[in-house]
Amino acid sequence: MTTLAGRTIAVLRSEHDNLASIVPGLSAEQLTGASGASDWTVADVLSHLGSGAELTRAGLRAALDGTDAPGMEFNQGVWDRWNALSPQDQASAWLGSDAALLADLEAVPEERHDDVKVALSFLPEPLPLASFAAMRLSEVVQHSWDVRAGLDPAATLPEASALLLAEHLSNGLSFMLGFMGKPAAVREHAVIGIGETSYRIVLTDQVRLTTEDVPTTATFTGELEAALRLVYGRLTPEYTPAGVEVKGNISLDELRAAFPGF
Repeated sequence: MTTLAGRTIAVLRSEHDNLASIVPGLSAEQLTGASGASDWTVADVLSHLGSGAELTRAGLRAALDGTDAPGMEFNQGVWDRWNALSPQDQASAWLGSDAALLADLEAVPEERHDDVKVALSFLPEPLPLASFAAMRLSEVVQHSWDVRAGLDPAATLPEASALLLAEHLSNGLSFMLGFMGKPAAVREHAVIGIGETSYRIVLTDQVRLTTEDVPTTATFTGELEAALRLVYGRLTPEYTPAGVEVKGNISLDELRAAFPGF
């Protein structure tokens, strides 16, 4: 598929397949062990991904059927049901829930990719399918890393996932940086160039990820995947690759404070 929605769905499939090759083999001890997300076990992360897949699928099906998206009562019921599962059941249920969502996304004909729009309760306007799928990608990429980091602190984001997520965050998902970034946490405005890429993190009164040729005030030395984990609050010292550093008018610790994660 060559559409942006198609490329996003393909990367979601790759993320699913990668995690599906790991999860069934996890022991009870690994499932209840710490993940890369603070305060969450590996099973907690899988439960979040599984319930999120169910909610995302419900929204997609409503958009395709031309009906109203389920409300908060439905959402709460889904969360309560998943929270009541055992860690082992959360892991196995994630697999089926995520697979069902992917099947529905992959079934949308390519000729409809630019026409389908999906309403989300917290946004004023429906999202195009590409951005809707990217919202799921944003969750999946980071939380799949959470699972893998719980098993291996040196885990990184897949290159294809990092590249596509950056593309979305600098375009249709740019509004998400407003939720994730806390520019008041830094001493002064900064524009941070990311390694050998054309991307820049802009920290002014607003937070942006851009490929615009904006003069930089600092440099992030490291891979794009590490910079994205920074933006998502997942570049704490224990998960920072050797050689990653920030030079200029802002420090790595200040950037960590500006992107506390979720």
